[in-house]
Amino acid sequence: MNRIDQRFSQLKSAARTGLIPFVTAGDPDPAAMVPLLHALVDAGADLIELGMPFSDPMADGPVIQRANERALARKIGLTQVLEMVRTFRRDDTHTPLVLMGYLNPIEIRGVEHFAEEAANAGVDGLLLVDSPLDDAALCAQMQARHLHLIRLLAPTSSATRTHDLAARASGFLYFVSITGVTGAARADAAAIAAQVQALRQQARVPVAVGFGVKDAAGALAIASFADAVVIGSALVEYLQGSGGDTDVGARARAFLAPIRAALDARKAA
Repeated sequence: MNRIDQRFSQLKSAARTGLIPFVTAGDPDPAAMVPLLHALVDAGADLIELGMPFSDPMADGPVIQRANERALARKIGLTQVLEMVRTFRRDDTHTPLVLMGYLNPIEIRGVEHFAEEAANAGVDGLLLVDSPLDDAALCAQMQARHLHLIRLLAPTSSATRTHDLAARASGFLYFVSITGVTGAARADAAAIAAQVQALRQQARVPVAVGFGVKDAAGALAIASFADAVVIGSALVEYLQGSGGDTDVGARARAFLAPIRAALDARKAA
């Protein structure tokens, strides 16, 4: 069983809301990247989204755009990203890890070649903002290696698209809580609660909500109707400027641990 499936099954059994932090590979410090991933797990991450640096991250706001630019300036590409995953897997064989990014670098590398490398490195899923729903070649290569292709849904998605995505979903569905780029606004939980609840009724997989979750209060609001909460821009911004294993790890724990504690306190209540 894919680690994503295992983790969501565990979360459901424990009646816990999943916490999914996003960080950009190579930022803030390439040498501290693997310790950062371990620190996120220590602080309560249930899954991790690792951003693949790209020169034109169209769905991302200024915070993550700048993180991409810094990572690319440090020569972080797919080869380095996959090596980070391989190194992480030496000590963590349980935490699901999803690569998030854009289709262009993967097509340049070759879809089959990338899927094979990703599976061998220990990747569990792939989330591509600009991947067409009917990309048969990518779907086939991912399925052949038991990797999940995570799909995005927005508040503006049509009923037809929502139905199609819910029917084909793999791993989990990522519901974008705002109409805009990452980090652009604070998610309005009340405005999207009914949509997410309806989606959960259609989907065969869990639903995670992200884009606009900034802190424990925002995560708690989302947790009342979602299976998992994704938090990215606020974490990337908090980590900005840190360096070295100790500093990066301490900042990651300081940011994420209170959010995990708040989600767990909600369950206990």
